[in-house]
Amino acid sequence: MKRKNGFKNKDILSADQFSRQDLIFLFQKAKLMKKIVRAGKNSKMLQGKIMTALFYEPSSRTFGSFISAMQRLGGGIIPLQGMTYSSVAKGETLEDTIRTFECYSDIIVLRHPEVGSAKKAALASTVPIINAGDGVGEHPTQALLDLFTILGKFKKIDGLKIAFVGDLLNGRTVHSLSKLLAKMGKVEFFFVSPKILRMPEDLKDQLKNRVLITQVEKLDEVIKKVNVLYVTRIQKERFSNLSVYEKIKNFYIVNKKLMEQARKDLILMHPLPRVGEINPDVDNDSRAVYLTEQMSNGLHVRMALLASVLGKIK
Repeated sequence: MKRKNGFKNKDILSADQFSRQDLIFLFQKAKLMKKIVRAGKNSKMLQGKIMTALFYEPSSRTFGSFISAMQRLGGGIIPLQGMTYSSVAKGETLEDTIRTFECYSDIIVLRHPEVGSAKKAALASTVPIINAGDGVGEHPTQALLDLFTILGKFKKIDGLKIAFVGDLLNGRTVHSLSKLLAKMGKVEFFFVSPKILRMPEDLKDQLKNRVLITQVEKLDEVIKKVNVLYVTRIQKERFSNLSVYEKIKNFYIVNKKLMEQARKDLILMHPLPRVGEINPDVDNDSRAVYLTEQMSNGLHVRMALLASVLGKIK
């Protein structure tokens, strides 16, 4: 059955906006993009289109993969990082910056430290806005690539047991991914975190009618059960009191010994960067996908998303 492109000319702001059909459509196109990349072909799909990457917060992977995605499809880029050194330092508002760069480009990818900033930008813009992270809010494109990675391994979501580990309060990737997974099938979530970094209550309330949720502090309690171990770093930049951060920064460490207890069919994921929560001795474990499939899928999914939003794929 041919599926409709529900992304054309749309802002990509939150995982809440995607239907199951949207996700199936996008992942079909991501598989096509994977073939294009692996074949080493030069696509002209987005020739004549320009993307502004407007990043107010540091980024390497998300920034780099969006740049690569646009260029691999023949499009042009305006790459902007370190916005604190630009007109923003002179007091320019986000809305004025957006209105400026919409004059130069066909789509804007935005990362900003303020929750809700992508929505604010979308209200000001006449070109599509893609949320590449709005503070501790959401990171929908990371969630898309994570879901694509999980489906690539297990083929379906029904019946999976998934542990989210680390800073679940501030972890925008887990906020978005948990929403997407709940749309795709019957899953069981284990939220593993220190008490002060638990998943936000409003998000748990949103999820609890669709998935079974267990909240624990000890990773040992769930490691033998889960199919997916999704680890996140404790985010130092979100702490006003660094002494609190120092006490919990090494609360969870995934190492070879822990992985010996895990299922043979487990996949170990991390949105990166990591700062010690996954020991390098795990990197060569075949179940670890954070430096392999998860990383490369970011490129393929973002290629598919850009082409879909810009209406160049049916």
